[in-house]
Amino acid sequence: MRRTHLCQLHISSECQGGGEIAAMFYHGGSSTLTPTRQIAMTDHSNPLLRDWHTRYELPPFAQIKPEHFAPAFAELFAEHLAEIDTLVANPDAPTFDNTVAAFDAAGARLDRVRLTFGNLCASESPPALQAVEREMAPLLAAHDSKVSLHGGFFARLHAVYEQSATLELNEEQQRLLRRLHTDFVRSGATLQGAARERFAAIAERLAELYTQFSQNVLADESSYQLPLTSEADLAGLPDSIRQSARSAARERGVDGYVITLSRSLVQPFLTWSTRRDLRETAWRAWTSRGTTPTADNRPLAHEILVLRSEQARLLGYDNYAEYALADRMAAKPAAVYALFDQVWEPAKASAARERQALVAQAGALGEPTDIEPWDWYYLAEKVRVARYTLDDAEVKPYFSLEAMLNAMFDCANRLFGVQFVEQTGVSLYHPDVRLWEVHRGDELVGVFLGDNYARPNKQGGAWMSVYRRQTRNGGKAIPIVVNNNNFARGGEGATLLSFDDVRTLFHEFGHGLHGLLSNVNYGRLSCTSVPRDYVELPSQLMENWATVPEVLAKHARHVTTNAPIPAVLIERIRASQTFNQGFETVAYASSVLIDLALHLQKDPTGIDIASFEEDECKRLGVPREVGMRHRLPHFGHVFSGDYYAAGYYVYIWAEVLEAEAFDVFEEAGNAFDPSLADKLQQYVYSAGDSREQRAAFRAFLGRDPQAASMLRKRGLLAA
Repeated sequence: MRRTHLCQLHISSECQGGGEIAAMFYHGGSSTLTPTRQIAMTDHSNPLLRDWHTRYELPPFAQIKPEHFAPAFAELFAEHLAEIDTLVANPDAPTFDNTVAAFDAAGARLDRVRLTFGNLCASESPPALQAVEREMAPLLAAHDSKVSLHGGFFARLHAVYEQSATLELNEEQQRLLRRLHTDFVRSGATLQGAARERFAAIAERLAELYTQFSQNVLADESSYQLPLTSEADLAGLPDSIRQSARSAARERGVDGYVITLSRSLVQPFLTWSTRRDLRETAWRAWTSRGTTPTADNRPLAHEILVLRSEQARLLGYDNYAEYALADRMAAKPAAVYALFDQVWEPAKASAARERQALVAQAGALGEPTDIEPWDWYYLAEKVRVARYTLDDAEVKPYFSLEAMLNAMFDCANRLFGVQFVEQTGVSLYHPDVRLWEVHRGDELVGVFLGDNYARPNKQGGAWMSVYRRQTRNGGKAIPIVVNNNNFARGGEGATLLSFDDVRTLFHEFGHGLHGLLSNVNYGRLSCTSVPRDYVELPSQLMENWATVPEVLAKHARHVTTNAPIPAVLIERIRASQTFNQGFETVAYASSVLIDLALHLQKDPTGIDIASFEEDECKRLGVPREVGMRHRLPHFGHVFSGDYYAAGYYVYIWAEVLEAEAFDVFEEAGNAFDPSLADKLQQYVYSAGDSREQRAAFRAFLGRDPQAASMLRKRGLLAA
C-alpha cells in the first residue's frame, strides 16, 4: 500500500519544540555571565558535562541518569548565553563570519546534550525521565526565547542581512543568512514591549502542553493490553502474530498473549482476528487514546490551538495556518487545498467501491454486512487474498527484518556508494539498539543506529533522529543518525515483517540517508533541516526501492528454506500496491483537512475539539467505517510539537515530488542508474537546506513536478 502516514520525523525538539529557533537547538540569548564565570561552574561529576571519550563520541549512556539533565542544562544554558554575549560584544562591525557563521557554530555542548535528551525521551523514557521532560520543557523553551528575542544579536544579524546583496557570499552562505534571519523574525525578534514578553510566555506554555500531550498518548499506549486467554481468543491469528503477542506478554510480565496498542501489533490483530467482538474492543482502545480519564488530551489540544492563534496574530497573520505555511513550499493554505481538491473526491469514490467489495465478501463468509470500522482491515485482507492470490501468511516468511536491513543497505551502496558495517560491543541506550559504521571507501562518513522494536517506554510510530548533525563549521562533525521503528518482536524466531512494515523500514531509512549523506558547511542547513513539505521526499522516495524486482529477488528469501521469493509473488505484491488506497487516502486526507481547518480558525477559543472533529467529518463526508487516520486527541504530529501543525498535508505534497522522481529512474530502465543516482545525491540527499528546494528539485527533474504520477500510483486517476 502507498504509505503517507508512518513517519513522524523527530529530531529531538527539532520536531517537538516551541518555535523556529527551538528547532536549531544550539542558540542562546542575553546573559550577565561571562565565559570565565561559566567555566568555573563546570560539574565534572556529571557525565553530560564531561568530554565524551566514547567510541564515536556517543553519549556515555551507561553513566547517564535522569537527574543529570536538569543541572547539566542549567550550566549549558549559561555557557551558551555567554557565547552569544561574546558575539554581541565584538567591537568589530558585524560580518558573515563574526556574526552569522559564528552563531551557527555556537552552543555545541548544549546541542549534544539536548539531542541526547530528546532522543531518550522518545526512545527509552521511564517515568523518572518523563518527570524530567515535564520539568525541562518550559525551561528549554525559555532558553530558546532568549535567543529569538535577543535584541543585541538580532541587530548584528539584521545589519549583515541588509548588506546581503553587496556581500560576496556563495549560495550556501546566502542561504544560511536568509534562513537565520527568517528564523528570528518568525520567532518574535521584531516584536516590542508587551507583545515580545507575551510571545515568549506562549512559547514556554506550548512546550509544557506538547510534552504533556505526548506523554499522555504514551501512557495510554503503554498501559493498555488486551489479554487473549484461550484458543478461541486467538482464532484466525497466524503463528507470527501469536508469537508477537506472546512476546508482548512476556515484556509486560504476564502469561499467555496480549495485544498492545503498538501499530505493528494492533493492526495485524484487526486484520486477522475472526473474533469481531475482540476486534471492536481493540479498535475502540486504539481510537480512544488521549481520551482516558487520566490522560485526557482534549483540553490540552484546545489550549494549544488558542495559544497558536494568538502567536500568529502577534506576528501579523490572520491565523496559525497562514503563519505555518508561509515558511514551507506550499506558502499558502490555498495551495494545499488545490492539491487535495484533486485527491479527496476520487479517494471517497474509490473507498465507496472498496466498501461494496467488503460487503460482498462479508456476505460470502456468512458474516454481518453492516461494515463497521473494526471490520475493514479484516475484510479487506480477505478481498486482497482473493483478488491477488496474496496471503500475508505466505508473504511474511520472505521478509525477515534481518533480510530487509541487508536489502536497504545494499540499495544505499548501489545508489550512493556507501557501505554499512555492523559493530558490536558498543555501549548503547538499550539492548535492542544496533550500530553500523557508514563508509565510503576508506572514509567513515557517519554512524547509523537501528532501534526497531516496540517496548513500553518507547513512543509509538516510526521516526528518524540524530545524536549529532553533520557540519564543518567549527570543526568537522560526522552525523550520528538513529532510525526508530515499532515492529512487534518475533518471539523465539526471526522477526517477520508485513510488506507495509517493509515500506516503513525503507521510509525511515530514506530519512536516515538524508542525515547520513548531508554534505554542507553549516549545522543550521544540514541533514533534514528543510521545510516539512520537502523533508518527506527522501523518505517516501526510498520506499520505491522496496518494490524493485531485482531487490526482492536478491534479498527476499524464505526465513526457513532460504529460497528466493518466487517471481510470481513479486508481481502480485507490485500489482496489489494500489489495493485499498481509497480507504488509506480518505483516512489520511481527512486528518489533513481537519488539521488545516482547525488552524485556519481566527479565534478558536470556543472550539470543542470533539465536536469540531465530528462536524468536520460530516461536512467532508468522511465515511464512518473509514474515519480519520489520527483522531485529534492522539494526533501527535499536530499536538506533540509544531513542526507538522497545519502541516499534516506534507506527506502527499512530498509524494508528488517522489512519484515524479522515481518515474525518472523507471524511464531510464534502471533503478540504480549511476548518473541519476549522482544527481539525486547532489540535489536531494546531500543538499540539506543549502539550496532553495524548488530550484534543487527542478535541477534534478529538469522541470516542475505535476500531481499526475502521484494520483496514478495511488490508483486515483481513473476514479
